[in-house]
Order: sequence, then structure tokens, then C-alpha cells
Amino acid sequence: MRRMKVVSLLTAGAMLAGMTAIPAQAADVKITIFNSKMEIQSQLEEMAAEYSAEKGVDVEVYYSSDTVAAHMSTRYASNEPYTISMVDAKDIYSLAPDHAIDLSDQKWVEDTTQEIAIDGKVYGFPVCVEARGIIMNKTAIEDILGETFDPSTVVTREAFAELLQKLKDGGMENPTGVMKEDWSLAAHYLAEVYETREDPAAFIRGIHDGSIDLNSDERFTDLMDTFDLLKENNYAAASPIAAVREDTEMLLADGDIAFMFGGNWDWSVLAEYDPAGEMMMMPIPQDNADYNGKLVGGGSKYFFIDSSDNTSDEQREAAKDFLNWLVYDDAGQDFLVNTCALVPAFSNITLEVSDPLGKSVKYFADNDLLVENYNYLPDDHYAKCGASFQEYLANQTDRAGFADAITSYWKATEPVQ
Repeated sequence: MRRMKVVSLLTAGAMLAGMTAIPAQAADVKITIFNSKMEIQSQLEEMAAEYSAEKGVDVEVYYSSDTVAAHMSTRYASNEPYTISMVDAKDIYSLAPDHAIDLSDQKWVEDTTQEIAIDGKVYGFPVCVEARGIIMNKTAIEDILGETFDPSTVVTREAFAELLQKLKDGGMENPTGVMKEDWSLAAHYLAEVYETREDPAAFIRGIHDGSIDLNSDERFTDLMDTFDLLKENNYAAASPIAAVREDTEMLLADGDIAFMFGGNWDWSVLAEYDPAGEMMMMPIPQDNADYNGKLVGGGSKYFFIDSSDNTSDEQREAAKDFLNWLVYDDAGQDFLVNTCALVPAFSNITLEVSDPLGKSVKYFADNDLLVENYNYLPDDHYAKCGASFQEYLANQTDRAGFADAITSYWKATEPVQ
């Protein structure tokens, strides 16, 4: 565990001398927040200082590079729970019944459809909406085509292949970039093989019990055929595992490549390179009419409030106040939308989403064009299946070998559902 920043009430108070006196009882309240979203760590640190000074609540923000499950397990084992913890959806299902308070009576529950409830009790506060698809530099594409590009015309793989060829004919030697990170390959791309079907859990159980042959599955074939297009046109095709994420995103921002699979969270990296062109997201081109034209996504990262005796009722009330501040206070809404560049999960927040990838996600969400995330993948799925996917990316195994590796993983792993 790595402690990133501690903001004390005294320090924050000195920054804003002359503020209205804080009630003594409020000044005694201290809450801790665990952040598992590294892209907004510095923003949370700055917010903690301002919030502490304004509200009279001592706020400490922590970050850990460990997996969420492992880190939370360590904290609970040492009887040091956070007041508020930011975790993934699957962690809410595993942790909340034993470690979280019921938030069903909170006002914000009425203003979102992304909360997580278990057995009729609301435990998970949705921090934001995120979605996955193909990130594109629309301006770079139009510069080569010499005409306005409408991504809604490229929903099938054939249309995508034709567009890639036009870009290459126009001088863009390698139109795509592929991130080699295991979480991108397995937790995001491979996950769509499970998610884009009527019953993801039943499909996974079928792989587990041997009743489904992954290599002959139409959805697997469809999505992997599209991945092959990305792989074959990858600027780093000769050494894809050596490619650095930041380099790939810089090339996309500069318009040297046109496409990269990713999500709206990638804007935090892309923005560092000050993209001159118009950036947006489009669905993965595929041939299944039920799913082409849609992104995969929904609520991403959830806060829950600790229920243990290590957290006082006063701390829990302060934690509830903080969550309501995010949803209903102008400064809280501004923090989510503008400072953190997140897509809010609450209907009452009407601020315009500040980043272009977030705007794309909001469009798909508003038009009911999001395929729901599958939130029950085991913790080791992205590492183990990601390693197999990296072998496929590097042409160290063929499609059948990759399918066999994923099948072997699921046969040895008991599905959560």
C-alpha cells in the first residue's frame, strides 16, 4: 500500500484563514477515502484539501497499485478499513454484504440507474459511467479521405477493412495502435466475447463444463476477426509487446495513427499530448447486428461506506455527506465532470461532459446503446488470460491455441455465477 497524501484539518484551515468558524464537533471527524482509479489521484488530493477546509472534516486520500481485492483484504485483516472505499463492481458483490452499510435511504438513489443493490439493499455508489470501443482521431481520418467522416457508416468489419485500406492508400502506413497491457486485452477486449450475448454467465459456465467450444463460437470468431484487423494494421506489429501505452496514445493524439481500442478513461493520457484534431469513440466494427453500433459499459468504480466498529457513526454520516456533495453540490458536480473529466452516473447532473471521449460515451448511454458490463470475472482473469492474449498479439500462438488457453483457464476456474 502506498500512501499518496494526507491532508490535515489544521493545514487546510491555514490555507483558508478567515473562514467561518467550524463547529468543534465537526472538527473532530476524520474520514479516509481509498482511490483505485489512478487517473484521478492528484485531483482527489486537491479536492480533499479544499473539502477539509470548507466542511471541517479531516480527509485523507490513499491509493494502492495492488489489486483492489488484495489491498482491501489486507486492510480488513489489520482492522484498518477505509471510511469510503472506491472499488470495482465485482468487489461490491463480494465485500458489501459483510463490510458496507445500506444506502437505500439516500436521495441520490432516485437519480441514478447505475447503483448496485444486493438483496434489496443499495451498497454501491456509482462514481462514473465508462465504456469501451474504438478511439479515433476523426480529423486525421478526414485529412486523408478529403471528406467528412461519419463513423456510423462503419459498423461492420468489411466497412472497417475498407476504411483502413483507404487510409493506407492515402499515406497512413499503419492506421491502428494496439495496447499490449493485459488489462486492456483480457479485462476489456476479451470480456466483450462474454458480454455481447444474452446470458454471459451461462456462456462462461458452458466453457467451464466443456459444452461450448470457444474456437467455433460465432461471437468469439467475430470479435477476434476484428482484432486481427487491428493487429495487422498495428504500427508496432513487428514488436507489439514492446509498445508503450503512452507512445501509442501520443501517436493517436498526433494523428499518426487513426484508431486504438480503449475507453473514455484514456482521455487522461491523450490530453497530455494536446490533441489538435477531433477525438471520439465508435463501437468495435463487427458483423453481429445485435451488437454492432454499441459500446460496452455502464457504472464504473463504486464507493461504499464501511460498516465495521472501526468506523464511527459520525464518520459514516460525514461519508454520506461527502457522497451527497458529489451529486448535489455545484462544487461536487464540477469536481466530477470538469476536474476529473468523468461521465456522471446521475440524471440530475446536467453539466456538459468536458472531454470528447466522455461526450461519446454520454451519447451512447443517452441513446440506450450501451451493452452492460459483466462484473463477475475472477481477479486473476485479466492477468492469466491477458498473458495468453499477449502471445496471440505477438503471433506466438494461433487462434486455436489462444482459444485453448482461455478454455483451459475456465475449466480450471469455478465461475462466480
